[in-house]
Parts: sequence; structure tokens; C-alpha cells
Amino acid sequence: MTLVGTAVLDNPAWASLRGAHARFAQVVGRAARYDPEVAPFHAVSDPADAGAWADLRELVGPGAELTLTGDDLVAPPGWTPLGRIGGVQLVDVALRAEPDPEAVTLTAADVPEMLDLVGRTKPGPFLPRTVELGTYLGIRRGGALIAMAGERLHPPGWTEISAVCTDPAHRGRGLATRLVRAVAAGIRERGETPMLHTAADNAAAIRLYESLGFRLRRRPTFSHFRAPA
Repeated sequence: MTLVGTAVLDNPAWASLRGAHARFAQVVGRAARYDPEVAPFHAVSDPADAGAWADLRELVGPGAELTLTGDDLVAPPGWTPLGRIGGVQLVDVALRAEPDPEAVTLTAADVPEMLDLVGRTKPGPFLPRTVELGTYLGIRRGGALIAMAGERLHPPGWTEISAVCTDPAHRGRGLATRLVRAVAAGIRERGETPMLHTAADNAAAIRLYESLGFRLRRRPTFSHFRAPA
């Protein structure tokens, strides 16, 4: 299924790094990456352009390992494929976005707790400065952070909802749903549309997001490579 008017989402990391997240970008020619303390994402302007891959090698250094998102990417000679994971990209078409009275805005002071929660729940990459990418909201019980969600990639007109996670002892109570709707409310207030990514084999997450009003747009592949030495 392909939705109309969403072509910028074909290369969302590149669009983010050359736009709203330019302040976090490290760039060489047609290749870019986030500051390694902010996010582990790399991008090239056109995966079919061998020159962009050459720029990427210069950016990351010989022998470096990295992950790119695309549709079954084929690297130029010299690059070593290390594996790939199937993913899904979903976009908001019918989400009921609304603030949550219990949700609190998380800041750099909350990062140790956020890293601890992410470490126990494994929602995906979250680094010491990821919180700088956008608004992160959390729910606390007895002072402890038990659930969170926030904003990550930011291509023009869109914002990715990410790091959706709940402490195992508090699951089944709708906390993730509440936080997704609350984060989406902030995105909508800016006149943007929520979107998100997850692994293709994460059936439970996909069912949740589709039940909330997200729809499948494409099935990207997360491909891991080693740069030529």
C-alpha cells in the first residue's frame, strides 16, 4: 500500500538531517549522519548513486559499521553486507490525538531513568542525547518512570513517534496508547502528521498502531554494512 503525497518518507533520515535536524548533522557531500550521541542513523541522498556511498565512507571512516534504511539496498563493491532486518513504516490516517493529563515532559535530567527504561524494554535505539530530537513524554508511578514515548525523525511535514515503551510490571493498562495519542497531539498542533517505524516481525506493536489509526505505507529494510577498508 502506498499513500499519496508522502514521497519525503522514502528517505526520512536524509530529509530530517538536511532539514529540521540539520543542527545534529555531520555531512560529507551526499552523505550524512546524526551526531553519534544523538542517534545512530546514517543516510545518503540517493542509494543508487555510487558517489554518495563514497561520501559516506569518507564520513564514517574505513571499516566502520553502519545501518541504512531503504528498499533492499545494494552497496557498491567493497562494502560488506552484514545483515538486514525487515521493517514497516506506518502513517497516521485516523488517529485520535489528545493530551494526557498525567503525562509529563521529560528533559535531560530524566535521561538516566529513560535509558534504564529503554534498557529493560528494548523499544529501539535511544542514546544520551536522543531526548534533544523532540518532545518526550512520560508517566510516573510513585515517582518512578514507568512509560514513555517521544519524537525522533523529522522530515518536512512529518514527525516520527518513537521510544514507545512501558515497564513490564505496568503493561496492559493502556499507557502506551495514551502516550502515543499525547505525543501525536503535539505533532498535530504544529500542523504536522505523525508517522512511525517498527520491525516487521513485531506483530503486537503493528496491531496496536493499526488499531489506533495508523496505516501501512511501505516496508523498508534496515541494512547493516561495513565500509571498505
